[in-house]
This record gives sequence, C-alpha cells and structure tokens, in this order.
Amino acid sequence: METGKPIGRTVKKKFMAALCAGLLALGGMVTVFGMTGTAFALPLGGMGDFYVQFDKLEGSGFQLLPQVGETGDSDASPMVRNKIEEATVYNLHIYKDLKLPTGKWIRINIKGTEPTKIKGLIQDARFIEANLQFNNLGIHEQNTNDYTKNWTQTADTVTITNAKIVTDYLFQTMVNLQGAKISIESIDQPETTESP
Repeated sequence: METGKPIGRTVKKKFMAALCAGLLALGGMVTVFGMTGTAFALPLGGMGDFYVQFDKLEGSGFQLLPQVGETGDSDASPMVRNKIEEATVYNLHIYKDLKLPTGKWIRINIKGTEPTKIKGLIQDARFIEANLQFNNLGIHEQNTNDYTKNWTQTADTVTITNAKIVTDYLFQTMVNLQGAKISIESIDQPETTESP
C-alpha cells in the first residue's frame, strides 16, 4: 500500500554544487594522471576479489608473508602478502567484475600498453598462478604466537612470468602507468578461480 509520503528530500542546488565539485576534483586528478602517467599512494581494496594478469614482472626487494584478510566471500581468509620495493610490469591487466542493480554483469579493465613502473608494492593474494624465479631466496622462521610473523620468505630479486593473481588488496606507493587503457565491457557472468 502506498501512502504517497516522501521518505527523503533532495535540495537541488546543494546536490548540483556537490556533484559539480566532485566532478571537477575527479577531472583534475584524471588530468594530472593523464599528463604524467604517475599516481602516488594508490590503494585498491575493500571491494572483493579482483584479478591481476601480466606477462612479466621484474622486481627487487621481495618479501612474502602469511596474511589473513577480508575477501568478497569471507571476513578472514588465508592469503599471502607480497611486498616488492621496486617492480617493472609488462602487459599489466587489472580487472574487476561487478554486478549491476539490473542483475547484469560488467567488467572494468585497466591495461598498461607500456611497461608499468611501481614502487612500494603490497599485494594480498589468495590465488597465484605463475612462473617464479628468485635470486638469493631465503626463508626466516621465528618462534611466536602470531602466525603472521612465524615465517618470512625474502629474495633480492624476483621475476614472475605468465601470472594470474586473485587479490583483495593492492597498494602502491607510486605507480607510473604510461599508455593506460581503461574500458568497460558487458559479460555474461563473473570470473571465478578455485584453488586446486
């Protein structure tokens, strides 16, 4: 039964002012990123699983640590945290599948057509499929009740090829993404990756 009473009210002048200010700020950020191709302190997380694919990553100052974090399906899932001080990524492709209110699915794609330079990379991954090559690989253990500090894997350099990673948190202190292509496509259903 409809009562005809309004639930909320929008003041058009304030709404338009806030919308214009937000679009102006977003346009400024896009302009700066478009002119320089560089963004600082860029986190992605809190929105469920997204996928990272690339042909090759060459990195230095590598660390791998156990981690428990939030995913799209769970509040606390086991993951691995990868930290890399500096990395160059070739043919980077980051994408996220989203369900629209209409029930249809879209995929948001970010592709790097030129080598992507990253500093201060932190990534929490729950699935990694890749070829890995380490230089001066070491595993360090310590006796502690905090399982996230019980062991650490380190390497001076890491080369990762043909990678597909399901991640729920990604942070870069600085990323230089020259020749970036951003697109949205309609898909039939979201991609899923199950661990064997």
